[in-house]
Amino acid sequence: MLDTYAAHPGACAVDLLLCEAHEQRELVCSGRADVALLHLPFDAVTGLDTEALLTEGQVVVLPGDHPLAGRTAVSQAEVAAAPGPPPARWPAPDGSCPEGTGVAVRNLTQLFQLIALGRATVVLPASAAVDLRRDLVAVPVADAPPVTTVLAWPPESRSRPVADLVRVAATV
Repeated sequence: MLDTYAAHPGACAVDLLLCEAHEQRELVCSGRADVALLHLPFDAVTGLDTEALLTEGQVVVLPGDHPLAGRTAVSQAEVAAAPGPPPARWPAPDGSCPEGTGVAVRNLTQLFQLIALGRATVVLPASAAVDLRRDLVAVPVADAPPVTTVLAWPPESRSRPVADLVRVAATV
């Protein structure tokens, strides 16, 4: 998307802000970022304009030696009943971490290390597992709800570069 936008006549330089889970919305709402990539149904988009970019399934990420690791697909019930640690807990949009027995994580690096150590599992969008470590596997969760990645921006934005980026992103 960014390469296609960069080739667009009149494209501006794009600075990327890396952040932890659920911080993207705040960066846009505070004006520190012009646009953000958000994931429905996990991130709130109320009060923002959005353009849907991708809808995908979810996968469970497991250590390579886990009993479900060799399966071609699993159900949510099978993931819940599987032996091993409880699912990791992601922070809520307000930054708090929900109650539970699973380990609290803030980013994929932490999460994948904990999964490799047999301390966590997670169900997440399939694209998040594209560059998995060799000791981890991603198994599709057939009945998990789809996740839609959207580009989001403040509705009052009148920036031509933002409009151009949204237009380009919608075609990629």
